[in-house]
Amino acid sequence: MEKWYVAAKKADFEAWAVKFQISPVVARILRNRDLTEEAEIHKFLYGTMDDCHSPWLLKDMEKAVDEILDAVKEGLLIRVIGDYDVDGICSSYILTKTLQLLGAETDTAIPHRIHDGYGLNDHLIREAASDGVGMIVTCDNGIAAASQIALANSCGIRVIVTDHHEVPFVKGEEGRKELLPPALAVIDPKQEQCAFPFPGICGGVLAYKLAQALAEKTGSRALGEAMGELLEFAALSTVCDVMQLRDENRIFVKEGLKQLKNTRNQGLRALIEVNGIEPEKLSAYHLGFVIGPCLNATGRLDTAKRALELLQSRTKTDAMSAARELKDLNDSRKNLTVQGVEAAEHFLLEHHMERDKIMVIFLPEVHESLAGIIAGRIRERYNHPVFLLTRGEEGVKGSGRSVEGYHMYEAMTEAGHFFTKFGGHAMAAGLSMREEDIDSLRRELNEKCAMTEEDFIPRVHIDVPMPLDYADENLASQLELLEPFGVGNPKPLFAQKNLVFLSGYKMGANKTCARYRVRTPGGEERQLVFFGDLERFRDFLEEEYGKGSEDALYAGRGNFPVSVVYQLGKNTYRGKTELQYVMQYYCRGQ
Repeated sequence: MEKWYVAAKKADFEAWAVKFQISPVVARILRNRDLTEEAEIHKFLYGTMDDCHSPWLLKDMEKAVDEILDAVKEGLLIRVIGDYDVDGICSSYILTKTLQLLGAETDTAIPHRIHDGYGLNDHLIREAASDGVGMIVTCDNGIAAASQIALANSCGIRVIVTDHHEVPFVKGEEGRKELLPPALAVIDPKQEQCAFPFPGICGGVLAYKLAQALAEKTGSRALGEAMGELLEFAALSTVCDVMQLRDENRIFVKEGLKQLKNTRNQGLRALIEVNGIEPEKLSAYHLGFVIGPCLNATGRLDTAKRALELLQSRTKTDAMSAARELKDLNDSRKNLTVQGVEAAEHFLLEHHMERDKIMVIFLPEVHESLAGIIAGRIRERYNHPVFLLTRGEEGVKGSGRSVEGYHMYEAMTEAGHFFTKFGGHAMAAGLSMREEDIDSLRRELNEKCAMTEEDFIPRVHIDVPMPLDYADENLASQLELLEPFGVGNPKPLFAQKNLVFLSGYKMGANKTCARYRVRTPGGEERQLVFFGDLERFRDFLEEEYGKGSEDALYAGRGNFPVSVVYQLGKNTYRGKTELQYVMQYYCRGQ
């Protein structure tokens, strides 16, 4: 079971409520998001693109802009090289369109996940040289490609790096030393000497900032008019690359969603349509769990170039055809993922790894493109860092997904002798290695991990203990000010002790969710919705209140006190909007 914690951060909530015309409850939630200054709160609630940080604060931005404009003037062929995930695809779209609007001769290359692997490689450099490319601009990769960029330099190709991943480093007697690639300009906010105030941005936002700087420097009217569309892709990148929705990330997603609801991009319009999303209801959830996975599916099971071609579609007919193909690919990916998760569960049990601090799972038959998704699912279930390894064309490839308190990239750097290639950040990573080293890697990662059993118990951070009787429509409306929700800005959690569960019924085509009638300690009756694991809830009821408890509840004979953590919102169905309480966690009432 989870451990529940009530946030106890202090501030003058009443004063904030008056100043910003909000409920003290909303003021408390803002403090729980680590906001302390009134300027921060104003930016969080009402920030616009004007409140975002200047692109010129990024180290090497001026160099990059000057070098790119020189290359355009000289008529060099400029190749944008991205990555095969959503962030890489969107970054590629942003930079390719930017260069086209500036009149550059430009094209795009996206590495093939299987044949090329992540980021730059020697093959891509030699291919660029053969094609007469004069400049390479990377997006969402390049920071760890020192040898490849040196090769490009030797071929007379100029290189600009834009990347948001951790900078490689070595530890010596004088401490930590960064290993920067020998590019003409390196734009990465995680560089030690970069003065950018908020380094937690994705590749798509970096690409947008480069476009913004180029628009400002050139005064290009065409590029200036395109910035609204490019913002849509920066927002999509931010959500799909699981960036924290804080500071300017929140503004990018909030403003990007406004644009996306009326997007003129044929590819995005088609993806929204084939997935049955009502444009006016488009949310960060749809970006991360519907549209993003469709774009990702091409890079996983085919080639990410198909996703880029969709986004570059000029006609609705072409876009709809491509969007349907992507949706079909994603449906296939879902089925393969379910099989992979089952295989991973079996591997853990067979190898008695449930007690490992760091779970290293080797599934040679799983498609390597699914490693990250499967690792994420296992991480969610066990709340442990997970590496999912599979057999690639050359040796073993894999992906890692981490938990709070375990910096995956730094741990991998300490065990770097096991990898032929690796990269990533605190919460996720990719790698290549030899198959014979897997057991040794597992052993060393576990021996060096300083986390304790206590660290692996999931924590539930409750914003406000609040009776359901207080959670009314006015508060639900005010909570909408906090949207969009996501990593770093989760949907607020409230807690209520001792709700008495009286009756319930299962809903949905497959009866996988339920609605319960509950009585509050104040004697009021409310409806509580649950979209979680019904089998687990049944086991909880029968363990706490005896066999047959679930049957009694669904027969309307319930009398079970349960304390719950819930979310408050509104639900619109067939034109009718009603208040909705959604149970997230539960434990026995007192």
